[in-house]
Amino acid sequence: MGIITNRDKVLEIYKEAKENKWVLPCFCSENLTTTEAILAATKEYGDSCGISNLPIIIAITCQYDHRTQAAYYTHTRRWDIGLKLFIQDLKILTEKGTPYENLRVMIHLDHIQFDDDKELLDWDMSKFSSIMFDASKLSFEENIKRTKEFVKNKGQIIVVEGACDEIVDASGAEKSELTTAEKAKKYFDETGVDIIVANLGTEHRASARDLKYYGSYARKIKGEIGVNICLHGTSSVPRSQIDKLIEDGVCKVNIWTALERDSSPELLKEMVKNASKIGGAKAVDELVELEMLNSDCKTEERANLDFFTTEYRQNIIYNEMKKVVKAYLEIWYI
Repeated sequence: MGIITNRDKVLEIYKEAKENKWVLPCFCSENLTTTEAILAATKEYGDSCGISNLPIIIAITCQYDHRTQAAYYTHTRRWDIGLKLFIQDLKILTEKGTPYENLRVMIHLDHIQFDDDKELLDWDMSKFSSIMFDASKLSFEENIKRTKEFVKNKGQIIVVEGACDEIVDASGAEKSELTTAEKAKKYFDETGVDIIVANLGTEHRASARDLKYYGSYARKIKGEIGVNICLHGTSSVPRSQIDKLIEDGVCKVNIWTALERDSSPELLKEMVKNASKIGGAKAVDELVELEMLNSDCKTEERANLDFFTTEYRQNIIYNEMKKVVKAYLEIWYI
């Protein structure tokens, strides 16, 4: 199947998902390892379910100030170069003859800012499957005005997701207001977006799973606009709270933090366990002296090429990320 960017075909997938009671998962990436882990996990899960063409959305942010993922895709730290690399990676990985050729892959531009991403907004939007047009930091009325204008100009080319309310970064003290059904309806009706991002209690970049997803708010919004809600900040809540999202009117869920947060501890454990093979006996001795490692790590093993390469580290991350992706797929592809 490869990459699906045609607006009508993307909307057909959303329709199919609603009929099957699927919530479409959208995983963000900022490097090749993550991108391929998402594809590999989706293929393996699809094969286990007998659905070789399972749809999957892979996303990236550009100049979103909470996380500029396209910039992190390259050490030039240029978002435009990173975005081109991201697109090219997906094209190559999904072309005919690759392990992922049967997947229905959609490219989503996430948190594209009405101002900072203005250069990107002038690109050919037909390269992408969907976009989250984010004017949520403006007043509500101005947000509607800017979003409506974008939908008018580009809405026939690309599926548009709009940010009804700002969802704040969990690392700060600011708390944003939950989205009411009345507000969601006004925004949805007046902007003409296909999907809205509502604030339902989750937060971006949360490291502790102590936040609450307010399904009651989502169900009221569903009553006004149908199954057209996207949930952001999903990594911040326990999975037990998000296992019946389709019933709440959620058609799409965005995930990123969990991929990085839940894979890093495994890398740490593996590197500590194999400290001598990674750094050699001298490096371990120095860390033991500094009390950063204990004497159990002094195995006296020599540094080994199989353990101090980037491939060794990335393979650990890759396999852990696959586990994270599969765990979410099991929730939403029922």
